[in-house]
Amino acid sequence: MKKIMTRFGEVEYDPTNVIHFPEGLIGLDQLHDFIVMPNKKEGPLFWMQSVDDPDFAFVVTDPTNFFLDYHVKAADNERKKMQIGPDDDYFVLSIVSISPEKDITLNLSGPILYSPATNRALQGILEDSRYDTKTPLPRVESGK
Repeated sequence: MKKIMTRFGEVEYDPTNVIHFPEGLIGLDQLHDFIVMPNKKEGPLFWMQSVDDPDFAFVVTDPTNFFLDYHVKAADNERKKMQIGPDDDYFVLSIVSISPEKDITLNLSGPILYSPATNRALQGILEDSRYDTKTPLPRVESGK
């Protein structure tokens, strides 16, 4: 086990569970290794904490919890970077942002693809104009 000091306090983690981004994140290509930390509140959100820079962490979620028709297919070159074959499973995650006004948005145009089999991940860019870096959560109409 290893330890890092983060804004959450001292965090102990197993190095075999580190998620490796070979290319880093978009705009943060120097950050390659992350650990997953559950959110204190139950729900579909969790933290990805950088091991390279303990001051950096962000919230992610499975976007299909909110957008049922959202589907990202990993290209052959992306599968190669994650070291998985054409039939291997992977997860799609979105980075969550919360504005000062408490509006919650998901980055649907820059999804994270993650392979649990290899603990490798990458962030891609979609060219689909339906999705934005700050896609608002769908509004839920209250029944009367």
